[in-house]
Amino acid sequence: MHAALSISSLSREYVYAWVGGVLGTETVEIALIQGDEPTSGDWETADWANQTPSGADARILVGPGGTVTPTDGVWHMWVRVTAVTETPVLYSGPILIT
Repeated sequence: MHAALSISSLSREYVYAWVGGVLGTETVEIALIQGDEPTSGDWETADWANQTPSGADARILVGPGGTVTPTDGVWHMWVRVTAVTETPVLYSGPILIT
């Protein structure tokens, strides 16, 4: 079970999701949704940070003036990595916006 990250709706900050087994050069997208699974229009371009030999953090700027500005409530974060032969879609956990 994933612990919920809690951030204020007034805050603008990066939200991170660790992805193992990536180089950190692949295309990465993040979806913040309130439903069960993301659909094609839910994905936003993300980028990589904190690269190590075993993986990297996918990140997206959340909040006013960020890439996404979710309203108060519980949101679910998904990461999609587009590699040469695979396109894993990974659930990263809930985010509580207050």
